[in-house]
Amino acid sequence: MTDGPADPQAMSAGQPQHLAAGRAHNGTATPIAQPSPVRVAPAAAPTASPAPAPSAQHSATPAQAPAPAPAPAASPLDAAVAIAGTLHRSLSSVLLGTPGAVTAAVLAALSGGHLLIEDVPGVGKTVLARALATALGTGLARIQGHPDLLPSDVTGVNVYSADAGTWEFRPGPIFSHVVLLDELNRTPPRTQSALLESMEEQQVSVDGETWALPRPHLVVATQNPIGQLGTYPLVESQLDRFAISTSIGYPDAAVEAGLVLRHGGRAALDHLAPVCTVETWQYVIDATSTTHVAPAVAEYAVSLVRATRTLPGVRLGASPRAAISLIRTAQAHAVLASRTFVTPEDVQVVTAPCLSHRLVCDGGVVEATALLRQLVATTPAPRP
Repeated sequence: MTDGPADPQAMSAGQPQHLAAGRAHNGTATPIAQPSPVRVAPAAAPTASPAPAPSAQHSATPAQAPAPAPAPAASPLDAAVAIAGTLHRSLSSVLLGTPGAVTAAVLAALSGGHLLIEDVPGVGKTVLARALATALGTGLARIQGHPDLLPSDVTGVNVYSADAGTWEFRPGPIFSHVVLLDELNRTPPRTQSALLESMEEQQVSVDGETWALPRPHLVVATQNPIGQLGTYPLVESQLDRFAISTSIGYPDAAVEAGLVLRHGGRAALDHLAPVCTVETWQYVIDATSTTHVAPAVAEYAVSLVRATRTLPGVRLGASPRAAISLIRTAQAHAVLASRTFVTPEDVQVVTAPCLSHRLVCDGGVVEATALLRQLVATTPAPRP
């Protein structure tokens, strides 16, 4: 139903030097299909809908063959595998020639994590985010990074109503299922910090009130090279909240010629149809989390994370949150490969995309990726 496991080289090759992301909101646009915030915890994830009962039939007579029994409903993981493959094909029809970035976006959607895209302007970062939101059956709330962006431009603000004599909360664009934080590293640290609670705890606190974010909730942030003017480096705690990072890179000559002729890219967005609803997307996330992880595979993933803390040239290694994210992303990779269990190869493929942006190295993401590849090559993997 879908292609095999993603190539580890394709997922992490060509990553630029360590970047910091920035985003901004123009103060006029409102998020698409923005749900109303609630103070209570998000509703429980939907469960699988039972198969519809067959319509009533007359009793079979000796001259009639019995009616065939209805086909059994697909298991949650079977449904997740089917949607994962369809989602991957849909995104591949828009973002041409970059299988690594498409795979990273699918893994983020399946695992319920956040995605960081690190690359130069104009290579399709925003197009990928819009395609992902459309395919998942929801709108995209876009926040454009700039130095004057305030935390309230992201989270929302309390407004006094003179008629009612009360304060009313006006939710910001963060209250959307898919949020694009474009050029996050052009946003000042104060506004970047407003995202920490929302990305980790799925809620926003404003003036002493806590508001639950809609579920599922996916943040796609882009950042430009840190050497460019007007950028603010992302702090370690911010980077640690992104489950996976990727780069897109420049297309080859054939793909670029096709984009000029309106093959793929923004032109393909007009014809992109949703592959699921928001409720089904949450169902797929829940199903993906049940993918079997053997204790030996979990110990292997933890050993890789712990080894990053003592690697030469690494000033800050991966956190326990990174180990959790590594396993969740490996489960998503197994589902994308049409499997119901995680293998050591799944862990190896996603190690660099999950950990490279979390390591603090003098050489940035490029050095971190090289160190992680070497670590995977030299760490013994469990055998069946």
